[in-house]
Amino acid sequence: MSAQPILLAAGGTGGHMFPAEATARALLAKGRDVVLVTDARGQAFDALPDVPVHRIAAASPSGGLLAKAKAAVLLARGTGQASRLIGRLDPAAVIGFGSYASIPTLYAGAGAGVPLLLHEQNAHLGRANRLMANKAAAIGTGFPRVDGLKAHIKAPVIMTGNPVRPAFLDHRDTVYAPPAADRPIRLLVLGGSQGARALSDLVPAALTGLPTEVQARIRLTQQVRTEDLDRVRAAYADTPIEADLARFFTDVPDRLAAAHLVIARAGASTVAELTCLGRPAILIPYPFATDDHQALNAQALEAAGAAMLAPQHSLTAERLREMVNHLLMDVGRLGWMAGNARAFAPIDAADRLADLAIGLGLGHGADAIETGRPA
Repeated sequence: MSAQPILLAAGGTGGHMFPAEATARALLAKGRDVVLVTDARGQAFDALPDVPVHRIAAASPSGGLLAKAKAAVLLARGTGQASRLIGRLDPAAVIGFGSYASIPTLYAGAGAGVPLLLHEQNAHLGRANRLMANKAAAIGTGFPRVDGLKAHIKAPVIMTGNPVRPAFLDHRDTVYAPPAADRPIRLLVLGGSQGARALSDLVPAALTGLPTEVQARIRLTQQVRTEDLDRVRAAYADTPIEADLARFFTDVPDRLAAAHLVIARAGASTVAELTCLGRPAILIPYPFATDDHQALNAQALEAAGAAMLAPQHSLTAERLREMVNHLLMDVGRLGWMAGNARAFAPIDAADRLADLAIGLGLGHGADAIETGRPA
């Protein structure tokens, strides 16, 4: 390994690991060595075997006093492990992608004088990033506006966008075409990595109430939790809807590129993928997300004209049916939404983050990059 690699600190969930992997690819392409530091949940970048992985102790201090005490012990242990790792590797910079799993490495890096770059994927600064923001040299964001950033934070805030996996970038030039009259309508329903029971309840009830002639045109792909598959399949059985149901799809980039309309949660990765390809969506934010960040993500897309927001607490099957039917009958609006989604955020987010980290490691700071605190 060459001198001074760049460390990526990320939690084990896809929302943190996907942008970390994309940034690792960009750094490797620029000739920089990369090391991933994660917790026990974190997996290696399967397609990047040249990236070493180090796992350290970490935990979220949520729950009662005992849980908080255990988390404090694990975070302290992880900070010690990260300090020894940083002492051995002498990294040029550390990029933190959120979650409490990133805190030990970021804290140890700050103590060693290593420049810290935080990346916030959501429209609300996550708890881990809030905790470390006062030690950051720069903060990259996936949204033009990010709530939760305190006024005393001096780090420059840079709209980098959210890195997406290469399979989605490969479809960037697939032009959106609204459904033609009397031709198939391709709907894609995604519920996040584990599916969503609420969507398994709402979507079949909404779609099976559409006019029969509209149902006959629908080619549906719907992600469904394993325990819900039988009842969702039964809901479509006596309809002309052509439904492809599964707990997980390995070809989501292809299906997203082909979709005329998407119904989904509003996690950062989903939003990044929608805007990368430029696909119109009805977003139903997960109502129990930390700091209600999915609602803020969806509000940002709705304000940009890229999506329709449907809060779960007030959403009925009848209301969802009206929204779907209205959009399918207004292909001009679908095309307008698709264009707005495509223009929402930069698609070179991984390169932007990589260049920023390299610049920080060289002592350049963020002076050469257009910055500005989100309003």
